[in-house]
Amino acid sequence: MNKIAAVSSNQVKEKALELGFHKVGIAGVDGVDQEAASRLQGWISLGYQADMEWMTSPKRQDISLVMREVRSLICVALNYYTPHQRPQGKEYGKISRYAWGRDYHKVMDKKLKALANWLQGLGEGIQGRYYADTGPVQDKVWAQKAGIGWIAKNGNVITREYGSWVFLGEVLTNLELSADKPHTEHCGTCTRCIEACPTDAITQPFVVDANRCIAYHTIENRDEKLPENIAPHLQGWVAGCDICQDVCPWNQRFAKETDVLEFQPYPGNLAPKLIDLAQISHQEWDRQFPASALRRIKPEMLRRNARSNLDTFPSEA
Repeated sequence: MNKIAAVSSNQVKEKALELGFHKVGIAGVDGVDQEAASRLQGWISLGYQADMEWMTSPKRQDISLVMREVRSLICVALNYYTPHQRPQGKEYGKISRYAWGRDYHKVMDKKLKALANWLQGLGEGIQGRYYADTGPVQDKVWAQKAGIGWIAKNGNVITREYGSWVFLGEVLTNLELSADKPHTEHCGTCTRCIEACPTDAITQPFVVDANRCIAYHTIENRDEKLPENIAPHLQGWVAGCDICQDVCPWNQRFAKETDVLEFQPYPGNLAPKLIDLAQISHQEWDRQFPASALRRIKPEMLRRNARSNLDTFPSEA
């Protein structure tokens, strides 16, 4: 126990920054966060998770079900923004910035594993378990608790330094570390994200209905056809959607180019032609998206997404 108590929050934060994370904060665990659990239950009761059944896991509401001994979460953020711009022509498909470069899971996991291994090496009995959008953890809730940023009206976490162009991750540990103050919310009266969403997916501030979300349908929806209330409003998006982030004043003012080279765009991800994506073969998909988060969008889904856009602009087909 003495060895565990000897680890300071400052040590942990310095190591996280040394490993290349851009922000780090610590949240303490003291039972179930009833407010966060209630919000999640309410969201699920409305069916806003669509068919993402993993969102209903009880572990998301009680972190001790993920790791019984957990006492603290070391929350981190990694800036992924690059200043490249998409061409405006209707013949081009749009890919969300998060997927322009190397799969963020691979980049984050490498750094998180190094942090967890370092932590466990500080003393016998120290535990560390890490996740980067891969476990039953409310990443955004914990990021706000740890002072990383605040959950915005569009459901994303906004940081003062980088806007919302960040990937989130955390290391769960049995160490009782000094916790940071939760971040306060700074969206104010702004409603740009709500007004800009072409499918009205943000049903009210801070509440997003996946059933109406372009990002959900282009990435998660496995159906042969996209819903009739979604397909005509894609506006060129074939993989994710950045509309609510692009219009955010925090992103427009504070976005900074990342120093993570792996997040620089792969050739072909900035301006893919819809007509090409509508016919992409499995072999071409495999070649064009190596080590990419886009591999979650299977070739038949990419063809479907591209064709849905072309149906909106038949003259481009």
